[in-house]
Amino acid sequence: MLVIVSDLHLNDKTTGSSLDPGAFQVFAERLHETAVRASWRADGTYRPIEQLDLLLLGDVLDLSGTTRWAAENVRPWSDTASPAVGEAVASIVDDILAANREACEVFRAISTDGAIRIPPATENGHPAYDTEGLPVAVRTTYMVGNHDWMLHLAGTRYDTIRQKVTHHLGLANIYNAPFPHDPYESDELLAMMRKHRVFARHGDIFDPINFSEDRDNASLGDAIVIELLTRFTIEIERNLGDDIPNAVLNGLRELDHIRPVLLAPVWIEGLLERSNIKPALRKEIKRTWDRLADEFLQLSLVQDHDSWSPFDIVDGLERALKFSKRLSLGWAGKVTGWLHSLRGSEGGSYFQHALTEQDFRNRRARNIVYGHTHHAEAVPLDASYADGYVLNQMYFNSGTWRRVLDQTRWMTSEHEFIPTESMSILSFFFGDERGGRPFETWTGTLATVGDSATHRVDAGRRPHASEQSLSASRIPVRPPHFRRSSAPTRSSSREIY
Repeated sequence: MLVIVSDLHLNDKTTGSSLDPGAFQVFAERLHETAVRASWRADGTYRPIEQLDLLLLGDVLDLSGTTRWAAENVRPWSDTASPAVGEAVASIVDDILAANREACEVFRAISTDGAIRIPPATENGHPAYDTEGLPVAVRTTYMVGNHDWMLHLAGTRYDTIRQKVTHHLGLANIYNAPFPHDPYESDELLAMMRKHRVFARHGDIFDPINFSEDRDNASLGDAIVIELLTRFTIEIERNLGDDIPNAVLNGLRELDHIRPVLLAPVWIEGLLERSNIKPALRKEIKRTWDRLADEFLQLSLVQDHDSWSPFDIVDGLERALKFSKRLSLGWAGKVTGWLHSLRGSEGGSYFQHALTEQDFRNRRARNIVYGHTHHAEAVPLDASYADGYVLNQMYFNSGTWRRVLDQTRWMTSEHEFIPTESMSILSFFFGDERGGRPFETWTGTLATVGDSATHRVDAGRRPHASEQSLSASRIPVRPPHFRRSSAPTRSSSREIY
């Protein structure tokens, strides 16, 4: 059995909190339940599985979402071989591991302490629930994404950092070698994927904002988080915090949870619209954001992406990020549409990229798995036939284990978002495990509590529904648009085709 999770974004809690440690207890419980179900075989008997592969598919530790970079004189896009950058990364990792001790203990117990125990089998092939459970050997492998890419850097300084991560999470990775970003960087990882007929990668390579052709280098996304989101929150709290209601300050601390992150100014706009802040203060908040956006756009890291192309990334970022460049109508929709075109994806899904993977094309993999988008998916790709058998191929996104702020669909011009806390698990079964079923997905969504989720600072707009009651007899009832009032004639039936 292979289990995949991604995008946990465990951080040092200086720019926002990770999921409650109880979520990881839920994960351990789900892992135990799935292992028991996997032990039921296609012939109807129960035979305990002996091994479980757990793949952490990137962005498990969040090394960019911290105030430490803003307080340092170095950045991730500085010389990564310099002692200053290595020391900053080491300190951030130490703080993350300490701030998420309980979550790390769950992963370590799963991998090294035999925490996953399932019932042995009776003579007639059923679980013996009344006897001591058998430990399942769990092998946990860490792949990097765009928020933990520094664990991909080579060198003894980073080996020491990886050794700490390996110890605290109970990893099977070799710590004195870069954690893999591509499956082909590790023979053991590739063999594990081939065994389960899965091909998985984080998916950041399809996002030009968060990948710059080399996973050993920082991306524009790093600079957006550090130089814009984090610095903006720090400056607002330091310079204007005494004049801004706590509910608004708490809302600004949620910026890193916005998906896609380029909708952060849309979230700010909505937050200010719902507040009772004086107009002059609102303007000052927006001016602060635009000033920091200008400084971000002037970074050499950003300017290196500049070109004369009308579809230039830097020009697009300027239009997306600055209040002074915003469009009067459809701002959020146009930003999202631009991002989708930039990533070559249909809507927010990366399934089209899965269609280009070599292991999909040569049918070596049944399932293609990405993370990164924070939205769990299961998309049918192809059903091919040969020698009397059918090969069903699917694309999955592993979702996230963090808070996500998504814009509402009703009236996007009103800049409203709803926060939820998500947890997603993908399980792929080998041979006759799970009764011969090849996969299982589980996604949990928990409503978020707190001022930014449940309280308004202003009185709010009036509800769309009329205050006058509506009797049942006055509710318009219409048949579906494709229904006909009478049975179709032969000629009218042809019109359907």
